[in-house]
Amino acid sequence: MTAQLLDGKALAAQVRTQLAGRVAALRSAGCQPALAVILVGSDAASQVYVRNKIAACEQAGIRSLHQTFDADLRESELLARIHALNHDDSVHGILVQLPLPPHIDAKRVIEAISPRKDVDGFHVASAGALMVGQPGFRPCTPLGCVRMLEHIGLHDLRGRHAVVVGRSNIVGKPMALMLLGMNATVTIAHSGTPDLAHTCRQADVLVAAVGRPRMIGADMIKPGAVVIDVGINRGADGRLCGDVDFEPAREVAGWITPVPGGVGPMTIAMLLSNTVQACDQE
Repeated sequence: MTAQLLDGKALAAQVRTQLAGRVAALRSAGCQPALAVILVGSDAASQVYVRNKIAACEQAGIRSLHQTFDADLRESELLARIHALNHDDSVHGILVQLPLPPHIDAKRVIEAISPRKDVDGFHVASAGALMVGQPGFRPCTPLGCVRMLEHIGLHDLRGRHAVVVGRSNIVGKPMALMLLGMNATVTIAHSGTPDLAHTCRQADVLVAAVGRPRMIGADMIKPGAVVIDVGINRGADGRLCGDVDFEPAREVAGWITPVPGGVGPMTIAMLLSNTVQACDQE
């Protein structure tokens, strides 16, 4: 068996094309979706992520406001900038690129963003809406994973077991809640879970978000399972890789996402989708 590839790059391109049509309709009605992206400091990876997000905005017809600040920016100044954007009716989404410099409290910054403009889905109000199943902005990475499952026909996971390896508030817990919303039986595991390999082998849908290069080997995958690799790491050879040992895993899984070109492009596509949704709700 060789797994079919879940091509996030191709699917994200389809999403952007669909969004472009919605954006055109909104612009005709007098509302152009706009996303403000704030970058503090000069972290190389963050700069790449921000450039990719801005380019994706342009492709979809979304106006982007790229605001870059030096790493010594005071927290009070950043909060003031967010406050101004909250009250700018021409801006529909606000994203503060993480990580922030150590002297800035990321939680305080995220909570300063208006829930109406929290297109990253990290605000406590967004988390609460997800918890109780009410409408709201969903975190972009888990939402992208769900869209990929739906793309291959898995709209309802009733009777299937999903395992999420990684319990962070950014990916692990929201991912588990969204899978529960698809009627899956869900287990959250992590790198210290006893007999992790056994737990993973129970999964019909395995989501790897632990942040360790090639940690999930082929022997940890149930034959025919859907494997979604959220991780992005530098291997010992300097090349980008995921949390899954891709080539051996591909011989066992039924579907698998590549790294790069899997979850990453879909995360950005969902950010754009949330921004368009925010504009549409005006």
